[in-house]
Amino acid sequence: MTVAMNTGAVADHLILGGGSAGCVLAARLSEDPARRVVLVEAGRDINESDVPPDVISRYPGRAYLDTRNIWDELTALMGYARSNSAPRSSRRYEQAKILGGGSAINALMANRGAPADYDEWQDLGAAGWSWQDCLPWFVKIESDRDFEGPLHGDSGPLTIRRIDDERISPFVLRVMQTLEKRGWPIRPDQNGEWLDGAYRGAAAISDTGRRMPTSLAWLTPEVRRRPNLTIITAARAERLVFNGRCATGAVIVDTSGLRRTLSAREVIVSSGAIHSAALLLRSGIGRGEELAGHGIGVVHELPGVGRNLMEHPSIAVATWLPPAMREKNLAEHHEQAIWRYSSGLAGVPQGDMHAAILSRAGWHSVGHRMGSLLFWVNKSYSRGLLRLRSADLAMEPEVDFRMLSDERDLERLKQALRMGAELLADPHMAGRRGTIFPSSYSPRVAKVAVPGAWNAAQRGLLSGMIDLAGPLRAALVHSVITLGTTMEGLLRDDAALTEFVRRHVGGTWHASGTCRMGAADDPQAVTTPTGKVRGVDGLRVCDASLMPSIPCANTNIPTIMMAERIASFIRAGR
Repeated sequence: MTVAMNTGAVADHLILGGGSAGCVLAARLSEDPARRVVLVEAGRDINESDVPPDVISRYPGRAYLDTRNIWDELTALMGYARSNSAPRSSRRYEQAKILGGGSAINALMANRGAPADYDEWQDLGAAGWSWQDCLPWFVKIESDRDFEGPLHGDSGPLTIRRIDDERISPFVLRVMQTLEKRGWPIRPDQNGEWLDGAYRGAAAISDTGRRMPTSLAWLTPEVRRRPNLTIITAARAERLVFNGRCATGAVIVDTSGLRRTLSAREVIVSSGAIHSAALLLRSGIGRGEELAGHGIGVVHELPGVGRNLMEHPSIAVATWLPPAMREKNLAEHHEQAIWRYSSGLAGVPQGDMHAAILSRAGWHSVGHRMGSLLFWVNKSYSRGLLRLRSADLAMEPEVDFRMLSDERDLERLKQALRMGAELLADPHMAGRRGTIFPSSYSPRVAKVAVPGAWNAAQRGLLSGMIDLAGPLRAALVHSVITLGTTMEGLLRDDAALTEFVRRHVGGTWHASGTCRMGAADDPQAVTTPTGKVRGVDGLRVCDASLMPSIPCANTNIPTIMMAERIASFIRAGR
């Protein structure tokens, strides 16, 4: 816990959540020495002097499995059976619980999405969030080491780069070359003109080759020394405090169970799309009948809180890699390139589909032997919801993404499996890959990936068996890894393909939309376009929960952009 000022005093801004958005807000608002800023984060602190090796690594595969870095009791329902007859079970849903939030454990991808995404936000009632409004802020946050011009910044806190010829995985490079032969050009700049094609992925990697979480890039040692900034870690907000309909602070609880009330002239909730909505609900802001069911008094009725829950639904195609195709540097970033394409489905925008071309499918020995295409629906239409299970802070909310509830998302993931299988089976990939099989981040896969001696022994045995199997390799993969499911079988049987996608659809850790911005006459809008909670004074939200629709991008960079803009609105008195 870092304390730089008297937390018993009334702060000007109390920021609840030190993730990608919260760290940016704290840094920008405390630039004004007249503003007293308090930042509260539920997880542990990380700074330049003590950042853990797995967090600073370019390869994030261990960091997001470490239960010290995530909400390890948080689960979510993923798929959605329209008939409700198919069994649905919750899976662990990894969300960061560490200073820097998702930027400390995510895949480092630094893409913005399509210009049309932000014009859509404006059309949905988020006035002032068009592409032309947002572009200067995307430029401001970055120092792009590969490209310059009006679409790129050169002096921002976040260093952006792409993998070079020397370090790119031979598998990833071959997939890109095969895509080009199949009609998708290899293009230079993922954050350039929005076009279909194959790109080396833009990633937030420092000049020394390290991850750049907002807790390091924005909360620098100089920023942390500001006397008007307090950073409190290992403590979380239990509920907001109100005087009528004016937020005046929050009750926070540390890991020992000690409660205290922090007072502020303005409270900014930045706890992520899941926990920001849950905090508003626990504090009496939401649907009255649902709050009453948990014994929570209604401060203000806002039916949109917890609704509009969005994700990028995903599915994968994987393949065994011959030794010459495997990643040589186990510390190297795995998502080295991406494939952006248009599904051609009626009414959907260009570039509505995305595939991460992965040099390895996991951090462990089995994952090292597998290359993968992780597909997700870049412009998804399914919407879920979040509800409280209890008013008790210790109970995680019920999270139901209802992925594939919109048939357009289902059809595009089915198409993705077909296209991924065809790509890897292309003659140009001959000798560069082995058995092709459908894949997903299932609870079984996640369980096997957990570090530990027994899991390590199992993984080591399976790795050796696969390498030595020769002509029996396909049978071994299908019996041990896919449990009898084959790509050939899915491609022959549309009903089986549909069932596989429905049962195995996953997310991409891009939860968003649960406190969305909107117009004053929109009954589902939770906040104004400047993040102010409607009908409540002294309270804002700033994180991915503000998004009216999900952008065609990993959500970290859009979230950082939003935090920069909200901070500017606050400082301008808007």
